Amino acid sequence: MIPDVSQALSWLEAHPHALKGIRRGIERETLRVTADGKLATTGHPEKLGAALTHHWITTDFAEALLEFITPVDDNLDHLLTFLRDIHRHVARNLGDERMWPLSMPCFIEAEQDIELAQFGSSNIGRMKTLYREGLKNRYGALMQTISGVHYNFSLPLEFWQAWAGVKDAESGKEQISAGYFRLIRNYYRFGWVIPYLFGASPAICSSFLKGRETTLPFERTEQGMCYLPYATSLRLSDLGYTNKSQSNLGITFNDLQSYVEGLKRAIATPSEEFAKLGVKDGDRYLQLNSNVLQIENELYAPIRPKRVTNSGETPSDALLRGGIEYIEVRSLDINPFSPIGVDAVQARFLDLFLVWCVLADAPEMSSDELLCTRKNWNRVILEGRKPGQTIGMGCDDSREPLAKVGKALFDDLRRVAEVLDSEAGDSQYQQVCDELVAAFDDPDLTFSARILKAMKEEGTGRVGLELAEQYRQMLIEEPLEILTEADLANEQEASWERQRNVEASDTLSFEEFLKQHGGS
Repeated sequence: MIPDVSQALSWLEAHPHALKGIRRGIERETLRVTADGKLATTGHPEKLGAALTHHWITTDFAEALLEFITPVDDNLDHLLTFLRDIHRHVARNLGDERMWPLSMPCFIEAEQDIELAQFGSSNIGRMKTLYREGLKNRYGALMQTISGVHYNFSLPLEFWQAWAGVKDAESGKEQISAGYFRLIRNYYRFGWVIPYLFGASPAICSSFLKGRETTLPFERTEQGMCYLPYATSLRLSDLGYTNKSQSNLGITFNDLQSYVEGLKRAIATPSEEFAKLGVKDGDRYLQLNSNVLQIENELYAPIRPKRVTNSGETPSDALLRGGIEYIEVRSLDINPFSPIGVDAVQARFLDLFLVWCVLADAPEMSSDELLCTRKNWNRVILEGRKPGQTIGMGCDDSREPLAKVGKALFDDLRRVAEVLDSEAGDSQYQQVCDELVAAFDDPDLTFSARILKAMKEEGTGRVGLELAEQYRQMLIEEPLEILTEADLANEQEASWERQRNVEASDTLSFEEFLKQHGGS
């Protein structure tokens, strides 16, 4: 049913200090919307600094799609408070606009209303906008207005020293990378538990479907809402932030070399479909190039191996240089029940689950089995709360009740929780287990069931607006706790100064710059 991890858990219980110093970071996306719930068409507020170079506040695909980035932190409460301070600052500097509290976008009248994020006149800034132009032309702008939360996670060196016998990060990079790939394979096999518990996009505004084909059997309400009665996360469905053309790339997660080779192959492989778009229309660029991926970041995956890049370095070259430094979990919907889009219960659950994923045995996966795991994810994404729902146990036809597999997983997670709590001298991780395991017997406790109930009564737009207004007032009134007004003012000014320096240091023409950086 699930791997036998009793030996590994016994090892962990004998080495409780191995988990001391887990490091995390959070990235949270949110659309700026008007007071009546429409997409904001204003530029990125100057008071929030330069989106290209601000350390904590940037934009993602659209000019109206804010992204908040925390520094790396080994203290979970401090991390979440820092994120909340960013939200407090932004709420005070948005004028009459609000932060949309749902993953699926607000009412968007026309795709042409979605302005691409602007990053100034530097070559790198223009390239970032052009990459987004390519995304818009390839997949449509609407898909890119979906918001999520990314959770970055790394285990301390002490863990790898005790678990894999490495001496230091440099000489042990192959063993550490192998451990993270083991985590990733288990994440693909069992990560469906994340949308089951925390998926919060069971419904969408009908404006999102405009002109899009879907075979999903939506039920519709008079307020213009489309939903699936047992869905958990339409954001993760084929309708949302996925890309069918990427499903046959053959990228696997068995070792660093083959993973990077697969990624590099995808950014060098021409695509017939994208070639038809053309790279230029007269003097105007339409995409960076016509390959399967314009750049490596275009690979839409529920989890990614990462390393901080040096200047001018691609993500895959950084991995080859230093091995995997941390992993990025990308399957979290915005938590509509939190003013900052994520809460401590979710973060603690992810700590437990990701530690379990490293400890549990994880046989190598072919690209076929990787596609096979997608079936379980899809079943949970579209019908996770369906009574008697089952989960496939591999690529054969064997199935187990979802609730049974979920509860067996939590038996293991509780033992990990006891180790983490013993180090901290409290019971917070065990309390998370008690709270969440109940959702397998009662699916009405899941995020998706709770938000769908409210949406069926009031519609997605009204629910989103009411929460946005409630959180706006709350955040505006709360004092800052970690950052100060001076910190935020200094970072704003420094970000504009950094952008001016980037723009002044360009020596190549944009065309020459693109040739050097993977453009056609």
